[in-house]
Amino acid sequence: MEKRERFSSRLGFILISAGCAIGLGNVWRFPYITGKYGGAAFVLIYLIFLIILGMPIMAMEFAVGRASRKSAARSFHVLEPKGTKWHIEGYLAMLGNYLLMMFYTIVGGWMISYIFKIASGSFQGLAPDQVGGVFNDMLASPDSMTFWMVVAVLLAFGICSMGLQNGVERITKIMMSFLLIILIVLCIRSVTLPGASAGLQFYLIPDFGKIVKNGLGEVIFAAMGQAFFTLSLGIGAMAIFGSYISRDRTLMGESVNICILDTIVALMAGLVIFPACFAFGVDPGEGPGLVFVTLPNIFNQMAAGRLWGTLFFIFMSFAALSTIIAVFENIISFGIDLWGWTRKKSVLVNLVLILVLSLPCVLGFNVWSGVAPLGAGSTIQDLEDFIVSNNLLPLGSLLYLLFCTSRYGWGWDNFIAEADAGKGIKFPKWARFYVSYILPLIVLFILVMGYWQKFAA
Repeated sequence: MEKRERFSSRLGFILISAGCAIGLGNVWRFPYITGKYGGAAFVLIYLIFLIILGMPIMAMEFAVGRASRKSAARSFHVLEPKGTKWHIEGYLAMLGNYLLMMFYTIVGGWMISYIFKIASGSFQGLAPDQVGGVFNDMLASPDSMTFWMVVAVLLAFGICSMGLQNGVERITKIMMSFLLIILIVLCIRSVTLPGASAGLQFYLIPDFGKIVKNGLGEVIFAAMGQAFFTLSLGIGAMAIFGSYISRDRTLMGESVNICILDTIVALMAGLVIFPACFAFGVDPGEGPGLVFVTLPNIFNQMAAGRLWGTLFFIFMSFAALSTIIAVFENIISFGIDLWGWTRKKSVLVNLVLILVLSLPCVLGFNVWSGVAPLGAGSTIQDLEDFIVSNNLLPLGSLLYLLFCTSRYGWGWDNFIAEADAGKGIKFPKWARFYVSYILPLIVLFILVMGYWQKFAA
């Protein structure tokens, strides 16, 4: 067995954990649903849920990781009472990590390809519908899609193969620093565009009328869902970083720092996107279209648009890669923890595995586009995303919650002793009833509503 590595600095731990949380959901999903549900009013509700939903579960994942010094593959084996079956969650977590990478690597590839497309001037002189055509052409080409997916996978595994401190920690620190600098530069550019003030008003001044119009229940569920999914909780993606840190700092304090960083990036992404959309009279539409169609059109109209567009997609690629690297680190540690593999062996085996597992998602957009697993118009990617987001994340989070609070699991006393070790914000003792009885019901509600929205609505 290799000796378990540690982070060289607390900053490394915070930036990598935040990098795992800061994914594409912050950048394209957050601005869109913020727009849909009333701008600043929605952000306020979202922040409340981030605090009452995200932070306690994150602290629990970190506690299980740090107490066991193992990844999700073995952490429950180490901590569970003898004769219990909590370690089944370890298999669900492993499945979640692999499934997430089966489609996230493809999106990472899209982002990297767009750096080159914009920098080389591919969009210049194109009409708005032709810009959309470039994205559709890419999806229709299995060769192009596979090439960029392979680039993303090789980059991330290359970094992981260099080790925790020399590779993952060092490179993520650099990437996250650049991500924040580019984001600040893009914010300044966007808010100083002529006509940007309408976008700022929309984004920053609460409009409670929109909440009433959409229905309070729907808005609350959307805020709850975003707060829950933005942190990738429930599949042990965070627990692994807990296993690499010392007991100098309390886990609630670290969870707070990571949630703050995650939220700053999401809020700043909105400051880039809304003023630019309003300045050029564009509707901040949903999902991939916003990033791959709307924004390239805006960069086309902007002075020095090629420069700003290239910077934007470098930022997007860093957001995607920071998540991919974090989850790959988790996947690599499964091999190390379960079978005592060296890091090198685990990297090589998983490299081949992820490349093969990512192919169905690639082919789902072209060769296998006739496969519509969730009804007309759906893709293999939609199915993979649904299994992870609507099933494994809430189920996993529920199991972490019950494991840390139930006397049949690891138990409240063990959890609190681990979470509160070190300096910093302690886990509030008064929250015991809330996290034991109310929070599991909220997570169950998210699970059920996810199905309701998908199939009944």
